[in-house]
Amino acid sequence: MNDPNDHKYRKYHPYQDLYNVPAQNLYNLPTSPEFLFHEESLTQRRSWSENLQYYTGTGYLSGAILGGAKGSIEGIRAAEPGESLKLRVNRVLNSGGHAGRKFGNNLGVLGLMFAGIESGLIHWRDTDDLVNTVLAGLSTGAIYRAAKGPRSAAIAGAIGGIAAAGAVAAKQAVKRYVPI
Repeated sequence: MNDPNDHKYRKYHPYQDLYNVPAQNLYNLPTSPEFLFHEESLTQRRSWSENLQYYTGTGYLSGAILGGAKGSIEGIRAAEPGESLKLRVNRVLNSGGHAGRKFGNNLGVLGLMFAGIESGLIHWRDTDDLVNTVLAGLSTGAIYRAAKGPRSAAIAGAIGGIAAAGAVAAKQAVKRYVPI
């Protein structure tokens, strides 16, 4: 322990420089995205897996909320005179849950199809523009309703394309006119 050569070496202390650091320097973190490679910083879009998760999750969540509200309203309207409060609450919860699951699953599948088709078009055309989004919406609607016949598929495709174009236009309008 009492080695005569001990004064030549400084003992390691991992926290020695942390005692006199101001608190604001500890939390001064970068706010911009950090990339490992320079090529990653050149693209300003999500990857295909992030798009898949975003559109599927958003579709399922919004469908579950809308379907749950619609089903709850139907459950309230279906109440019969003379039912107890417990039975009415049970009817509302059951119909809300049933409709919420149904709408959520449908919109989640639409989001999944849209994200996959849009990512495939971006990869195939090697550009990320409005055309990919509109074609993905058109294709998603047409494929989703293809089992109902060609007329239904064409109408659903047109609605999907118009909805996708409207969503892109709304996003651009919000970017331009809403200050952040």
